[in-house]
Amino acid sequence: MSDRIHAADPGTETTRIAVRGLTKIFGEAHALPGALALAERGTSREEILAQTGCILGLRDVSFDVREGEVLVVMGLSGSGKSTTLRCINRLVEPSAGHVTVDGVEVNGLGEAELLAFRRRKFGMVFQQFALFPHRSILANVGYGLEVQGVGREERESRARAAIEQVGLAGYENARPAQLSGGMQQRAGLARALAVDADILLMDEAFSALDPLIRRDMQRQLVALQDRLHKTIVFVSHDLDEAIALGGRIVLMKDGAIVQGGTALDLLTAPADDYVARFVAHIDVLGVLTVASCMHPAAAIPAGATAGEALARLGVADEGFTVDSHGRPSGRVARERLAAAESGAPAGPLADPPGMVAAADTTLRTALPAVGGQGVTAVVDGDGRLAGALTQSAIIAALAARVRPDS
Repeated sequence: MSDRIHAADPGTETTRIAVRGLTKIFGEAHALPGALALAERGTSREEILAQTGCILGLRDVSFDVREGEVLVVMGLSGSGKSTTLRCINRLVEPSAGHVTVDGVEVNGLGEAELLAFRRRKFGMVFQQFALFPHRSILANVGYGLEVQGVGREERESRARAAIEQVGLAGYENARPAQLSGGMQQRAGLARALAVDADILLMDEAFSALDPLIRRDMQRQLVALQDRLHKTIVFVSHDLDEAIALGGRIVLMKDGAIVQGGTALDLLTAPADDYVARFVAHIDVLGVLTVASCMHPAAAIPAGATAGEALARLGVADEGFTVDSHGRPSGRVARERLAAAESGAPAGPLADPPGMVAAADTTLRTALPAVGGQGVTAVVDGDGRLAGALTQSAIIAALAARVRPDS
């Protein structure tokens, strides 16, 4: 399988979860070996079912989850995304392949070891809230700690802290039926946080919620992640949700990974027609970054003369003066430089730089600056001039994404 299809990306970051060659066959025990052999030969899902009566759930799934990232595993119904998540903590037993979490081979753990490992490593949040109706929110949130044998005083203290983190302070004594769906889902998230597991496995966690509440929960999770830096595997069928949560995406179809990468990767370099169709109606302004649309900008150093600045402009109509650290300090037009004496300093001829845009921000975020100024300086992570963004560049980028059948 090619690197483009696999979502694994070694990089320099710490890998918390490594999934390698994961395959899952559902069916009668006597038929599984034959079905697995067919799967390894690349036989289609339909043919495996016809020949063996077994259902191919996953085929050769491989990816890494890095320390502190949100990885969204997504696809349509039946794609294998939830099965993949459940194989990570062995709620579903893989037919082949390996899952390693923090260097521990999860497949090799005995029953008691696996149970202890789950309690220590994972927090689970499901689509169904799974709250005990007869227990208070405080007792529900502290349930995982109770199972671990944590004493009542510490258990309630940690549960209260988790409840506050998700914005439910004041509802500790309420029963689940007294809370809205969004509040119940927050309680489910608090329960996962209370056990202090730094790996969260979230399976369609917000799918049952109304759209407005769902977006609120997405924002809540992003805000929590900014503070807590958990490692999260989030299963979703919604591309807009994946974009809202940020991070990388593993897109699945028929039990296999079709493509892995950022939303921008899927949008600008789809692996096949399926991916292209999947992202055809994506919110382009919310995905394309300034860096993907900017063009080179003339950097005019402090102390340059008008003649030197003109030479640096080349064919451009304007450029940016920069300080000794390369940060934009002004914006200067060709005609103003041309009207000045060649030896005159360029600095006084520049206007203030106005708003600048970071290279990694989305076009939607940068639009106000570009709309008001016509051209905007783009800066890197250190504030140095990296390029320029214009209205025409944005229009060209959007036009390039318009598909004939869209």
